[in-house]
Amino acid sequence: MTERPPTLDAVAQRAGVSTGTVSRVLNNAQHVSQKARQAVERAIEELGYVPNTAARSLAARRRGAVVLAISSEDPALTANLFFAEVITGVNAVIEETDLQLLLVLAASQRGQDRFTRVLHAADGVLLLALREHDPLSKLAADSGLPVVHGGQPLGHTPRHYVDADNRGGARLATEHLISLGRRRIATITGGTDQQVALARHLGYREALALAGLSEKRLAHGDFTESGGAAAMTRLLAEHPDLDAVFVASDAMAAGALDVLRERGRRVPEEVAVVGFNDIVTAQHTQPALTTVRQPIEALGREMTRMLIRLINGEQPTSLILPTELIRRDSA
Repeated sequence: MTERPPTLDAVAQRAGVSTGTVSRVLNNAQHVSQKARQAVERAIEELGYVPNTAARSLAARRRGAVVLAISSEDPALTANLFFAEVITGVNAVIEETDLQLLLVLAASQRGQDRFTRVLHAADGVLLLALREHDPLSKLAADSGLPVVHGGQPLGHTPRHYVDADNRGGARLATEHLISLGRRRIATITGGTDQQVALARHLGYREALALAGLSEKRLAHGDFTESGGAAAMTRLLAEHPDLDAVFVASDAMAAGALDVLRERGRRVPEEVAVVGFNDIVTAQHTQPALTTVRQPIEALGREMTRMLIRLINGEQPTSLILPTELIRRDSA
């Protein structure tokens, strides 16, 4: 078998620096410490690394920015803890490079026009929270820039994406409720135009099917606290006998807990509740929320690392991040 040549990542690991630092050394950037420069040069020599000339040429033409486009028009989006954590992860990696981060909310036509304009100033694109047939996918693809998706859009699998094990995590949550002896288990899903919502619903259904339980107790939400409250209200009206609910996000679970408390339904004694994401507030709901943890900040970091590798001329593979059940008081 032919030995694969060393990569930029291998050089960075050997030198103990970021890939962005290696790229700056290769491109003779001025603001690199002498210590880092020497470490990179030593790693290159030890590994026999040969820089990709096409990537070097691309680097020379860089515009110096990365676009993070989110399919939303909500100006309060950064207050949403999920998106806030993703952005924190993205920014942590961007800080290691010479790149600037441009954030665009682009669900409306006006937002899409703005997205198209900023692409001319960008070296790569990160896409997040896309919906079915979302025009952002085509706009990004038509730009010819490297593109990395956060999650998989409904209807197609992009070439480069970072996602969490949504299906497996939802199955784990539902299996936990079953293990507690709950048999009338409802679910509150996300929007039906998002792959993440369908994957979590599928995991729920799989667990119930294996246990021979009914999956008829369902209400659709929208990944917001108010949406979760409205969905919980509908579930209680239609299925007052429910004894557990798997909620497809912590924000919706917080709304569901409020409604259960208002209706005098004790959690977890009468109704056990499990959420998904493990945002910070999951620890502070009443009662504290049992949930499925996905590494949200790591999602942002890995998306950005993948994009930088693409910008540097490499071809990384897509990545699925693991999820785990975090047990607290609600189930």
